[in-house]
Amino acid sequence: MRHLLGITHLQRADVEEILAVADSFAEVTRRSIPKVPALRGRTIVLGFFEDSTRTRVSFETAAKRLSADTVSFSSSGTSVSKGESLRDTALTLQAIGADCLVVRHASSGAPWQLARWLERTCVVNAGDGAHEHPTQALLDCWTLTRKLGPLDGMHLVIVGDVAHSRVARSNVAAFTLLGADVTVVAPRTLLAADIESWARAPGSVKTSDDLDRALASADAVYLLRMQLERQHEALVPSLREYTERFGLTRRRLDQLAERVAVLHPGPMNRGVEIAPEAADDPRSLILSQVEAGVNVRMAVLFLTLGGQHAVEGVAGE
Repeated sequence: MRHLLGITHLQRADVEEILAVADSFAEVTRRSIPKVPALRGRTIVLGFFEDSTRTRVSFETAAKRLSADTVSFSSSGTSVSKGESLRDTALTLQAIGADCLVVRHASSGAPWQLARWLERTCVVNAGDGAHEHPTQALLDCWTLTRKLGPLDGMHLVIVGDVAHSRVARSNVAAFTLLGADVTVVAPRTLLAADIESWARAPGSVKTSDDLDRALASADAVYLLRMQLERQHEALVPSLREYTERFGLTRRRLDQLAERVAVLHPGPMNRGVEIAPEAADDPRSLILSQVEAGVNVRMAVLFLTLGGQHAVEGVAGE
């Protein structure tokens, strides 16, 4: 695996391998000194052209736990702000000696273009526009399988601003690839027209505007943030009405079965898509998702860079 550009080009065996490697690294992160020499001497560049907290910090933490050297940059304070093209920036980083470029960019498809330009540097997609966010989907799969077991036959409900969400596209692909059935719940104005094509198994995704009905048979509910910064027109009458119809409110939380897991990719709009009580409920896996991000991103960096030790050897260092 030279690049990780999206979930759509992975097979089930690829996802399962990444999750298995993440299992190995989970033991590393529990050590008093959570560090292994698997990527010693490698240089990982974190190029974040959009704001990020969880993804950026977890990638940097993952790289350092693998003993890689890290360099972080954004568009401000670099030659990008002077008008340098993305291609010239990427080729400069490759010439400097970057082994891997982890990139978040507002333009959908930017990581794919970078992968075509770069001959020696691997590319990991940390989110491109409203297109994909593969490592988020992988860490969500890892979190859910550790909680629920294999996802085959599970009913997973994704709720919210699907049209503007890269997380939704990657998660629908990943969840259905692992055998889950997915119901996407949203106002019609916030659904993507091609959503059925996101599924990796025919008939494994359906849409609804009735959240209460979907939750009645759910094994997990995944709340998406209302991405107001990506919306250029009024797509819902008001946030209050949106919360009433599509939010995990206190009322819905009280009616939710005890077995149902609650997830959110962050950052959360408490009181909009998720009630504070739901975010802090024992059924919430939100902080577990954050913890999973380091383990899964360690696995992705290890596999894309061809770590110098076998997975079993890394776990035993």
